[in-house]
Amino acid sequence: MTDRVALVGGGRMGGALLAGWLSGGAAAAEDVVVVEPAAGTAETLRRAHGVRVGDAPAAIGEAPAAVVFAVKPQAIGGVLPPYAALAAGPRPPVFLSIAAGTTLAALARGLGARAAIVRAMPNTPAAIGRGITAACANSRVSPDMTALCTRLLAAVGEVEWLDDEGAMDAVTAVSGSGPAYAFLLIECLADAGAAAGLEPALAQRLARATVAGAGALATRSEDSAAALRRNVTSPGGTTAAALEVLMGENGLAPLMTEAVRAAARRSRALSA
Repeated sequence: MTDRVALVGGGRMGGALLAGWLSGGAAAAEDVVVVEPAAGTAETLRRAHGVRVGDAPAAIGEAPAAVVFAVKPQAIGGVLPPYAALAAGPRPPVFLSIAAGTTLAALARGLGARAAIVRAMPNTPAAIGRGITAACANSRVSPDMTALCTRLLAAVGEVEWLDDEGAMDAVTAVSGSGPAYAFLLIECLADAGAAAGLEPALAQRLARATVAGAGALATRSEDSAAALRRNVTSPGGTTAAALEVLMGENGLAPLMTEAVRAAARRSRALSA
C-alpha cells in the first residue's frame, strides 16, 4: 500500500485499528505514523508493531492520505486544531474520527471548513476483528477517500455507510453500546444457571459459550433471528416455556426498546 496513514491516539481502539491494518494488509508498518503522547503506550506500539511513533503532530511530517483520530470524545476538541493546517495544504488528507458523539460539524470547527471529514462509530469487538462500524461523511469526502476509509475500517470488521448523520445516535445505541447488552445477557444467564443449581464457574462457561455460539450462528446463517429462534423452539418444550416469560408483555422486547431509546437520547445530548 502506498497510502500513508497517521493514527492520532494509540489506546485500546486505536491499537485495535492499527493491529487490524497491519495484519490484514490495509496498511504497511512503514506507511503508518502514530501520534501518542503517553510514553508507555508509545513504546508498546513500537515494540509490538514496528511503527514510527511520535508525541506531537509534528511527527507526521509529509501530509498522509488519512488522519485517524482515535481519542476520547472529551479530548478531541483540544486535539484537532494543530491538524487544520493539513486540510489547507496542497494535498489535504481525509480526517477519520471515531470519537463517540462528536459530530461532523464539531469536527469541522476544529479542522476548518475545507476539511474532508468522516465520522465513524466502531464497537469493541473490533479488538478481535469482529466489529461493525457505521460511518458518514461530509460533502468534501471524495470517492477515493471513502474507499480508503472503508479499507481502514474493514480491517476490524464490517462497515456500513450512512446517508444521514442523524442515524448515528441510533447506531450508537444499537451497535456502539450493544456489546454491553450482550455481556449483561451472559451475566444474567450465568447467574440464573447458578440459581437453578449449577456450579457458578460451569454456569459462566455455559453462558459465555451459548451466547458466543448463537451469535456466530446468526452471523453465518441466511435465516432471520426470528426464524432461528423458531427453529430451536419446540411447541410445549423447555425453550417455549422460557420464551413465554421473555416474550411476555413486560419481557425482553419492551425493555430493549426502552434501553435503546435511552442510549440514543443520551447520544443526542452528548453530541449537542
